Amino acid sequence: MYIVCSDLEGVFTPEIWINVAEKTGIEELRLTTRDISDYDVLMKKRLGILHENNLKIKDITDVIATMHPLEGAVEFLEWIRSRVPMIVVSDTFVQFAGPLMEKLGWPTLFCNSLTIEPDGTVSGYNLRQKDGKRKTAIALKSLDYKIIGVGDSYNDITMLKEAHAGILFRPPENVKEEFPEFPVTYNYDDLRSLIEKEI
Repeated sequence: MYIVCSDLEGVFTPEIWINVAEKTGIEELRLTTRDISDYDVLMKKRLGILHENNLKIKDITDVIATMHPLEGAVEFLEWIRSRVPMIVVSDTFVQFAGPLMEKLGWPTLFCNSLTIEPDGTVSGYNLRQKDGKRKTAIALKSLDYKIIGVGDSYNDITMLKEAHAGILFRPPENVKEEFPEFPVTYNYDDLRSLIEKEI
């Protein structure tokens, strides 16, 4: 039996931090796991920028409330879930995800959490577990599932390598070139075709 494990941002929704960067005008917040492969380095950089600019959790969630799924994402998720189980495995945070999950029809989500101070300051982040995407794939394989992994960034690669079939969806050129072993697709119709070949 197959199960799909997919990233969230860049696959079903726009990148949250890029939208925050556009709203605040802070260019450095545009950096994502497409640019920096070490997630700890990236998050410490983000937290430092929030602190320097006195940005609180509400400044971020206000931006997220204005965001919508990528065109075709809801229909694609409905198609997947009518055929095989699927889990969104993301490095986003529970404090961010709610509004987007609602707009996507509440798919199952595995993600991380933030430490929020009483005044709304984001003081830290807490991984559900280190290399959680890969470990999700390993755990599901131990239950005799065959994994189809979908992602777009550096932080998805260990999950894609662990999967029976890994697919890059709209990756940046640097990720595509570094990992030529994965098929690449840029639209949901082609992604559907690749998944149908597996299941």
